[in-house]
Amino acid sequence: MLERDRMLSGQPYNTRDEALLAKARRARALIAELSSQSADVSQRQRILAQLLGGVGDEVWIEPPFFCEYGDNIYIGALSFVNVNCVFLDAAEIRIGRNALIGPAVQLLTVAHPLRARERVVSAEDRAPGAPPYVTHASPIQVGDNVWIGGGTIVLPGVNIGDNVTIGAGSIVTSDIASDSLAFGQPCRVQRSLL
Repeated sequence: MLERDRMLSGQPYNTRDEALLAKARRARALIAELSSQSADVSQRQRILAQLLGGVGDEVWIEPPFFCEYGDNIYIGALSFVNVNCVFLDAAEIRIGRNALIGPAVQLLTVAHPLRARERVVSAEDRAPGAPPYVTHASPIQVGDNVWIGGGTIVLPGVNIGDNVTIGAGSIVTSDIASDSLAFGQPCRVQRSLL
């Protein structure tokens, strides 16, 4: 099984796998190109189509932006990603239509075991070229018409329903039901928006 397949299936994977590192380098080159094309809409769309796994019409990502691989990110039409966002896409990140992603939002699919003895791999137990830590990932799903306020952090495995508003500075640790206003650390549903 390829390391990419292990990564996308949620199994521990080698973050230093050469094929994954090549994908990461490709993403960084495309991100740099995106940053240099701030006004040319057709060029930006071309770059986003190359960078992302799927991108709808009129998606706008405002640089600076960072992602690990890019091709595990899918963004629906008319969505806007503001400045300084970080999408760690070792697992899929799927964002629906008409999403508003505030500045400095982090969508983090990557995780490590909680116990240090399970997380850290000693030098004598490590294969050549393997990382000194265990890493796995879980996908993030963001529905249609979602607004995620600035500075929010969404953790691995979280599903955010449709028509949700997440207050700025929230830490989203668990699923958020559709048609909700949610905020806090940890983020919790505060009331229905129906």
